[in-house]
Parts: sequence; structure tokens; C-alpha cells
Amino acid sequence: MNTVAVVGSSVAGWRAAQELREQGFDGRLVIIGAEAHRPYDRPPLSKEFLAGTLQPEDLTLASEQEEADLAAEWRLGTAAVRLDTRRGAVALADGSEVRADGIVLATGSTRLGLPGTEDAPGSHRLGTIDDALALRAEIHAGARVVVVGGGLIGAEIASTCRSLGAEVTLVDAQHLPLARTLGIELAPLCVAQHEDYGVRVRCGTPAARVLSDDRVTGVELADGRVVPADAVVVEVGAEPATRWLRGSGLKLRDGVVTDSGCVTSLPNVVAVGDIARYQPVHRSHTVRSDHWSTAMNQPPIAVRNLLAGRTVAAYTEVPHFWSRQYGSTLQFAGYAGPKDRITIVDGSLKSRRFVATYQRGGRTVAVFAMNSPKQFAAHRRRLSTTLSPPATPIPSR
Repeated sequence: MNTVAVVGSSVAGWRAAQELREQGFDGRLVIIGAEAHRPYDRPPLSKEFLAGTLQPEDLTLASEQEEADLAAEWRLGTAAVRLDTRRGAVALADGSEVRADGIVLATGSTRLGLPGTEDAPGSHRLGTIDDALALRAEIHAGARVVVVGGGLIGAEIASTCRSLGAEVTLVDAQHLPLARTLGIELAPLCVAQHEDYGVRVRCGTPAARVLSDDRVTGVELADGRVVPADAVVVEVGAEPATRWLRGSGLKLRDGVVTDSGCVTSLPNVVAVGDIARYQPVHRSHTVRSDHWSTAMNQPPIAVRNLLAGRTVAAYTEVPHFWSRQYGSTLQFAGYAGPKDRITIVDGSLKSRRFVATYQRGGRTVAVFAMNSPKQFAAHRRRLSTTLSPPATPIPSR
């Protein structure tokens, strides 16, 4: 293998590039990224960075020496628009192309929007450092901020804006935000936190569109009600950035479909991070995990398989994530489902300091903790042992 192109310059792409060098690849390495910025850490965008306690230089993933050691060719500020797997060519938006005999797909995901959000000043989506800087400039004491979307990132944005003195309203189409993630027994705790800190919660009616004049004026709900706003943040989810891969011959289904080792139907193309719909060794069907931990942990396995030319190792990490809201730390690991039996195994709901396990078919399949990081770590280790199957040979591709 002479040239490897890493398409995507966020954490998954950066980790893949590092792993290529660490695992002995000494050929031409090209890193392609739609953003002009060097790789940076995204989780703080909705928390410390939005609050102003971190600056752009604090988010940088690599030192100058680490970049120099990588000896990579950087193609930043121009997106990949097409992949020709037959020729091994990645076409870029500026009309150029990169030829490679090994390709790592790490283009992440794209934030979804609402009608009226395209060009209206004061309307925001939080996907990049530039998005966060634009939003940060508008958050101040007394500002009326409407956050559309009560998922983890939306909740973090609401928490941060409230900490800065903004008057925050949280809108979500679901009657109980995060119920699909945490279950109907535990999700109310997150709603209660919003209300305890003075955030107005408007759940059960979806947002229809963002209203604007010279700039945003509010959010219209599906029932006709209008929530006034000086700034609107739309956080209604994301989709994997796979549109540029249509026609490539790769199997696409809410992501790029791979085997357990992040290898696509072509052994010289692997996918990592938000974009990868992989086959976990713990489950019978594919999953896509758009969490920072997956983006960090998949590249070593994917790169090993890419350099081997076939799948020789499986990705065995159990998905996990964390969130910080209103001073509370939330941690989750595993594969929860709506019919799981939830048991509090440490602490209490009343104190908001506890660990809960999710049981299915007589075994633990997930664990959630609020403000109990040490206890969560112990339960997560046990969960990984419980879910891990006996070691079996990886079939050749």
C-alpha cells in the first residue's frame, strides 16, 4: 500500500492518521477535510467552549511536533464530493482529486435543520468551532434563547446558555426527551433539571419553523404557538455524511455498512466514527454510534485491518457516552431498549446520585449513572465482560 487517504479531519480521521504511522505505514498519507481548521475536539463546543472558558487553541488535538511527526499532506477547506472505488480516486470540491490505494472514511455527520434556519441571522446549528463562536457571541444575560431539540447536545446547550444568564426555552417534539436513550423511568430526571434551573420546557409539540424579520424573532410550533427568541439553536439530530458516497458501490444504510472490524465490502476501504454502521460482536444487527468514544476507539482496529488487507481483528468496545448538564455528570454504556427492566443498584433517584442497570433476558445490557463516576466505571467494566462473547477466529474477507 503506497498511499492512504483519510477523508475527514475530525477526531476519527486524526486518530486514524496517527494509527497508520504508529502501525508502521510509511507511505504517502493524505488528510482531507471540509473545514479549514486543523483537527480539534468537538465535545466542549456545547459546554466549556460555548461558555467562554476555553478558547480555540485549547481544542487543538495535536501539537506542532505531533503534526510534524505525522508527515501528512493536508487538504483542508475543501470537501470530498465523490469516491471512485474502481480508480481509487477521491474527488474534491475544488475540482482536484486524490488517488489512493487505501481509504479511511471519517466524514462524520451533518446537523439537521428546520425551515427558516438557512440564512436568518440569529439562527444557529452547533456542528463546528465556527458555529460555536457565532452562537457564543449572541449569548448574554437576558437574551431569549430557544433550543430546539432536547437530546444530549441540546440539553448541554440549554444548560450552558442558562449558566450565562440567558432566558432559555427548550422545545422538543417528544413528550419526554431522552426517553428513547435512558427509558421512561430515568428521562424525567433530566427534564426536572432543566426546570430546576429556570429553563422553560415545551415538550410534546414539534417546532415547525424559525421565524425571522431582519433576524430571528421566534420559533413557531406545529400547533401555531410562537416562542419568542433573540437567538435560536436547532439541535434536532444529525445524519451521517454519506451523500458524497452515493454511486461508489459501497453499501449505505444510515451510514457506511461495515463488518465487525470496520471494513466495508472493499478490503481497502474502512469507515470509522459517526459514519460507520458496523456489526458489533455483542449484537445480531448493525449499529451506528455517533459518540466521541467510538470515534477515538475504532481507528486502531480499522487501520490494522486496512493494512492487513482483510479483517483480522474485531471492534469489541461497548458504546458509551457522557454528558455534563447543570453541574451533573451523566454516563451511559451499552445497548438499552424500551422493554428493558431498570434497577437502581447504587444510590437513589431522589439524591440524583445513583447507578442504574438495564436487564434483558436475565442479563445486564446497559448501565447509566448520574453523578457517580467511580461506581459507573466499575459497572461498565462488568458490563463489558458480560457482553463480550467467547473469542472466535475472524473469518477472512
